[in-house]
Amino acid sequence: MKTRKESARSREKREEKKEKELLEWIPKTELGKKVLAGEIKSLEEVLSTNKKIMEPEIVDYLEELEEKLVDVQKTARVVRAGRKFSFRVAVLVGNKNGIVGLGTAKDKEKWPAVRKATKNAKLNLILVKRGCGSWECTCNEEHSVPFKVVGKNASVRVTLLPAPKGVGLVVGDNIKPVLEFAGIKDVWSKTSGSTDTTLNFVRAAINALENISNVKLSKDMEKKLRERAGK
Repeated sequence: MKTRKESARSREKREEKKEKELLEWIPKTELGKKVLAGEIKSLEEVLSTNKKIMEPEIVDYLEELEEKLVDVQKTARVVRAGRKFSFRVAVLVGNKNGIVGLGTAKDKEKWPAVRKATKNAKLNLILVKRGCGSWECTCNEEHSVPFKVVGKNASVRVTLLPAPKGVGLVVGDNIKPVLEFAGIKDVWSKTSGSTDTTLNFVRAAINALENISNVKLSKDMEKKLRERAGK
């Protein structure tokens, strides 16, 4: 019980610190100045125009994202004096509604590395296109991927396939948070390579979600997707 109280207090302190930093925030980039002036009112607006986010405060100002630590590795570097240890961490952020990002960082201590990785994740957000691409489903809701898509990282290959509503996330446990944070509720998947390497597995899933926007569709496919979306 004491631990819960302590974690709640530390959470409150972090939130207070974040609010204070936002109040004292002086934007250095043109995008930051537009956000603070109220000219840009949502993260979707920023990401849909492919504008590079250079300040994590922009994200904090527009929307509060959920965070999850997805990988922690203790690394060692050999120097003359012996071994120097550090932590490499990966943090996932997202709003569970089409926005997700992954950040990595290193530090001598674990929690400073987590804070750095969280900031990096906010600078690497992507806007995920969702849809109802399964021929078995005609709900026209954005609950799955719009079509088959493949993502790669190192030896890992992840294929995401549209699934009908109610199927859930039929994927490996390591990449479930990626899809949940992106707002995808139903999907089938195929994987190959060293999926036991968590970071590579997560990066491959992120790459697959990125590739949804990069795939060039045929005219017939575009027509079908418009019909499904009710346009």
